[in-house]
Amino acid sequence: MTRLLGKNVLITGASSGIGEAIAIRFAQEGANVAINYHSGKDRAEAVQLKVQEAAKSFPKATSMTVQGDVSDEKQVITMFAAVIKQFGTLDILIANSGIQKPAASDQVEMADFDRVTGVNLRGSFMCAREAIRHFLSRNAKGSIVFNSSVHEIIPKPKYVPYSISKGGMENMTKSLGLEYADRGIRVNAVGPGAIVTPINLAWINDPKAKAEVESHIPMGRAGTSEEIAGVFAFLASEEASYITGQTLFACGGLTLYPEFRVAWSSGE
Repeated sequence: MTRLLGKNVLITGASSGIGEAIAIRFAQEGANVAINYHSGKDRAEAVQLKVQEAAKSFPKATSMTVQGDVSDEKQVITMFAAVIKQFGTLDILIANSGIQKPAASDQVEMADFDRVTGVNLRGSFMCAREAIRHFLSRNAKGSIVFNSSVHEIIPKPKYVPYSISKGGMENMTKSLGLEYADRGIRVNAVGPGAIVTPINLAWINDPKAKAEVESHIPMGRAGTSEEIAGVFAFLASEEASYITGQTLFACGGLTLYPEFRVAWSSGE
């Protein structure tokens, strides 16, 4: 496909996991890709090599790596300036960066709370704000896609800061989508379910835990980063030109109240 041919995209947290898969998928569809990373320059450069290989059918395609902590306003502003300087313009923002730290809610340290919400929610907003400022300055259309979670709507005990950040992201997606709809700026989100990524190694590498996770998924398996990347490519492209303010859940049916697969109520 060439849905994203010539589009300039910035992907935050693109040095591993879903962000890496998004970078590769966008390159396969002809986009110029900026790979943001917080730490691990070597990993980001390794992803760039994969992006370049994915884009070999597009001689004019280009890519770059750009360091920046999305929870730091000054670094976000600097990151956007660097990308726009190299690419000339920005058409798409994929706000993918996210972290989580498990703890019983009565044991949560506020420094950890602030860090998780600072990256996931505050950081995503700051990146969206800079993208919107750029789109408006050019009087141009633009697309923003957040990486959210099924935990926008499904509670996640022992991960309350994470759940709060994703619940807030749902309303942010709707609010920004509504506010800028008449100016050609679309804002959407993808809500992945259980996906095989480095952030989920705790259960991926434990057969018993993996079986427990997958037992709650109607499709019976965890998803792949590549499957999620395809959803991002759709929402970012003109094929989704009439969609804004929405979260598209890509979760194997996890949001469908899977425990109701077997009728246990007294209703018909």
